[in-house]
Amino acid sequence: MNPAVFSMIMLTVIMGTTIVTMSSHWLMVWIGFEMNMLAIIPVLMKDHHPRSTEAATKYFLTQATASMLLMLAVVINLLYSGQWTVTNMINPTATTILTLALSMKLGLSPFHFWVPEVTQGTSLLSGLILLTWQKLAPLSILYTISPNINPELLLTMSILSVMIGGWGGLNQTQLRKIMAYSSIAHMGWMTAILTYNPTMTLLNLLIYIVLTLTMFLLLISTATTTTLSLSLMWNKTPLYTTTILTTLLSLGGLPPLTGFMPKWMIIQELTKNDSLILPTLMAMTALLNLYFYMRLTYSTSLTMFPTTNNNKIKWHFENMKQPPYLTPLIILSTMALPLTPMLVLLY
Repeated sequence: MNPAVFSMIMLTVIMGTTIVTMSSHWLMVWIGFEMNMLAIIPVLMKDHHPRSTEAATKYFLTQATASMLLMLAVVINLLYSGQWTVTNMINPTATTILTLALSMKLGLSPFHFWVPEVTQGTSLLSGLILLTWQKLAPLSILYTISPNINPELLLTMSILSVMIGGWGGLNQTQLRKIMAYSSIAHMGWMTAILTYNPTMTLLNLLIYIVLTLTMFLLLISTATTTTLSLSLMWNKTPLYTTTILTTLLSLGGLPPLTGFMPKWMIIQELTKNDSLILPTLMAMTALLNLYFYMRLTYSTSLTMFPTTNNNKIKWHFENMKQPPYLTPLIILSTMALPLTPMLVLLY
């Protein structure tokens, strides 16, 4: 793609998200979503092959349906309130439809089916944008309308997302699909705490973006997309292999690592609000995520290929594309747990 065209497209994507996050008028919010959706399609189709075309089509249809539901909710609320203000969602029907539309944009269960397919069909860079930047606009609207959201509906979708995110990744060998199911589970954790403490959702989003950015930059720098290629990296880049697996364990929420921080604080916040069954279920289903991350760790770094078959060795090509800012991201995604008291005071 022409660099000037790509820069213009990415500027439109950024502008669309910025309009959504800064607007207080529903029409401007809808325009921002449409700008973002139409501009991200060429980014998803940057690598021209049938899988990317299929992924872009699935993404477009899902997001267009969600935008239609969002406009339906806005019109229903307009009929009852006479206002276009984002914070003035007084009609329960409109709020329910709006929650469903935003959950479809986020990929929450039961609207999660498009996330693994679209992420798998695109390049690693497009998948990174899809799983990080594209979550900002819907979550900002959910954050804004959080006092009016039906908590039972949101908590049901949250616990389903955590379960689906754990079960869906168990039999996957494609790293992009594993990251997609991890994203579904993390979205479930974020939305579960939204009605109790919205600022905790922002903290979880920040840590999730840091972890996902680190993971995708490591995969891009090593050109790794499957568990097989990950398990054959020990002879070429052993340090990268160790870092990838540590980041995966942090995504799973293993206690000494950064990924444990949001899970710890969300469980604590839910317990403070006299909710015991929900955090127990979420902690148990989070073990499914940790299981397939630990399985990757075991097959990659704790076992060696038993023979000296040269077909199983990767070529020692020098990597010329070192991602910027990778070192501080690795440190933040693995060793930021001692910063928890400061973040508690901040949020």
